Amino acid sequence: MSSIEALKKSIEELKNELSVTIVAHYYQKDEVYEIADITGDSLELAKRAKESDSEWVLFCGVGFMGQSVKILAPQKRVAMPKIACCAMARMIDSTYFDESVEAMVEAGIPKEDILPITYINSGAEVKAKVGQMGGAVCTSSSAVSIIQKAMESKKKILFVPDRCLGQNVARKMGLKSAVIGIDKPQEIAQADIICYNGFCSVHQLFTLKDVEFFRKKYPGIKIAVHPECDPSVCEVADFVGSTSQIIKYVQSLPLEQKVAVGTEYNLVHRLRSKNTYVLSSTKPECPTMNETTLEDVYNTLLEIQKGNPINEIHVDEETIHWAKVALERMFAYLEA
Repeated sequence: MSSIEALKKSIEELKNELSVTIVAHYYQKDEVYEIADITGDSLELAKRAKESDSEWVLFCGVGFMGQSVKILAPQKRVAMPKIACCAMARMIDSTYFDESVEAMVEAGIPKEDILPITYINSGAEVKAKVGQMGGAVCTSSSAVSIIQKAMESKKKILFVPDRCLGQNVARKMGLKSAVIGIDKPQEIAQADIICYNGFCSVHQLFTLKDVEFFRKKYPGIKIAVHPECDPSVCEVADFVGSTSQIIKYVQSLPLEQKVAVGTEYNLVHRLRSKNTYVLSSTKPECPTMNETTLEDVYNTLLEIQKGNPINEIHVDEETIHWAKVALERMFAYLEA
């Protein structure tokens, strides 16, 4: 038995002894992904972890994901093998959020006419701010539906933190978008969706040159990308969708159909191997998602066993309340 297999066996035994549910995001490295009880994208993991019977949830992902479980299920104890921070989520906090609202006000938009929507890739305090202002959370797969519902308010949409997702949604819906800190106040005032200037560093690696390269090398190839990619890339892609949607799309293609995928390396690597390519000349791994190791998982379980848990996620009650309001508003919008 290899050292990795022995470690996996020890993790399995400890997990069962302690009744811990291990969840792992699609972007985790293979050895971590393989020991998880539940795998999926960020919202899917939070919802399924909430419904688990175990007292403890061990979340292999990045910080805002662990927070989302705690928000949806405050009674559960949530720990992370590594407190890894999503770079995009770290680009905005409550202060930057307030400054974004103020920038819209200075552009001539009354505060009462601003409705914020936050991508789920944001911290609990930002979700709470959004909840307090009557806004909602969205995911990459639900962003269009959520913004369609939000537009019924006749208010201007403040979309945080991902500029690219906001711009891509606006383009798809035929709406005007502007970016705080880039566009002029008059452009902000005229836009329907005003985006915060955040982004995913991994999805910025996929470029028009990459698309042109693969289409020239493999005529007829399909291009599938995540909506966190730059709008110039999404505009020319054959398919734009969330991680789960990309998986379904690629699996639906005939095996002989070549496809280049623009999202995190570990997910693409686990897709069908034949005729599937990473849409980049680099290896687009998320550095923070790749911080978690099997050793981290094992050590975290050991500390839970000893009664001295490490990396436990804590969110204060008021933040949980308002962040949950924003999350539940998303569910209500989708069910309406």
